Amino acid sequence: MVAIIVISIIVMLIILVLSIAAISKGYSYKHTVDTYNYDDTPQTPPHLKNKDEKEL
Repeated sequence: MVAIIVISIIVMLIILVLSIAAISKGYSYKHTVDTYNYDDTPQTPPHLKNKDEKEL
């Protein structure tokens, strides 16, 4: 009975750590995309622009 509880706690901790790691990676990716720029001038990267903005 105690072994089941210990294993359950370990599994929950592993899931928690993986979730935090995934969320952190997502935020770092979003930050990288948001601060993406060309020639040190902030602007939206081409793959994130609307069709209308690309024509301008």
